[in-house]
Amino acid sequence: MKIELKELEALTTKALINYGYDDNEAAIIRDMLLYAQLRGNNQGVVKLIGKGIPKDPGAKDITIEKETALSVKINGNQNQAMLVVKKALDVVLEKAKAHGIGIAGTYNTSTSSGAIGYVASEIAEKGLIGLVFASSPPRVATAGSFQPIFGTNPIAVGIPAKPSPIILDMSTAAMAFYGLVEAQTAGKKIPDDVAYGPAGEPTCEPSEAIKGAIRSFDRGYKGAGLALIIEILAGPLVGAACVGVGEPARNWGHLVLAIDPNLFGDREAFIGDVTTLIEKVKSTQKLPGVDEIFVPGERGNHQAAEIRASGMIEVEDNLLAELRKAAG
Repeated sequence: MKIELKELEALTTKALINYGYDDNEAAIIRDMLLYAQLRGNNQGVVKLIGKGIPKDPGAKDITIEKETALSVKINGNQNQAMLVVKKALDVVLEKAKAHGIGIAGTYNTSTSSGAIGYVASEIAEKGLIGLVFASSPPRVATAGSFQPIFGTNPIAVGIPAKPSPIILDMSTAAMAFYGLVEAQTAGKKIPDDVAYGPAGEPTCEPSEAIKGAIRSFDRGYKGAGLALIIEILAGPLVGAACVGVGEPARNWGHLVLAIDPNLFGDREAFIGDVTTLIEKVKSTQKLPGVDEIFVPGERGNHQAAEIRASGMIEVEDNLLAELRKAAG
């Protein structure tokens, strides 16, 4: 169903207020959810249905526990992960502006951080290079196994360019967990090579995949290897847990970096070189049936711009009905 974008924004805000967030917190989370929703990313408003993302009544202030000129360790104190990552974003931008590099590690969150491409994009829009890693509950099997041991463990990279930054935002899983939730909500099947059921059998049923395990994005060793590396960088490195290390149920982590290209030369020259490279990539010879070559983030940005220009957005009927319930 197509609805006005303003209505979706209002429903999202109301649902977040109903979940216990104040106006400022709701605005931060809403912006991250809608960044995903406008780009067709399954880290959008689907997070607000079902059990949703209620504010933890035991959450305390987000605190900085350890700090150097370049780095900071942030205790999320059980706040919603998007709020914690926003704090990390603000800190790394300040440090990168002052010193050329900013790095933040966060831990002690029990909820998903949403589309971390939002964070990488915010960094790249400032003319900096952004790298973001996130850990999450064990949903993904390693190569050769059907036991969930890794999170969907996304990685996002933002690189400044013109007219808009390159934004690579990808899960190391064949499908993000909320992609399964979306499919289940819509009553749709999933591809037959995405996940295992609880007994290790390939399944097309999202409900069985939720009880089983998701495969890595390449269904092999490279994807599993990258998932392992992110598990380490956004887990033990920052004081967060992972399977077999610490108590993982309420302690997920993130690693956020911002790098100023001026450290190695001239930022504007770097952006010019990247822009030239993008133009060259997009001008390469196309295969039959290919109308345009896209670089990471470009397709999503086009879709978001079209939605904002029209003021209308399409939302799956069952998802919209559930969102309206969450908004009261």
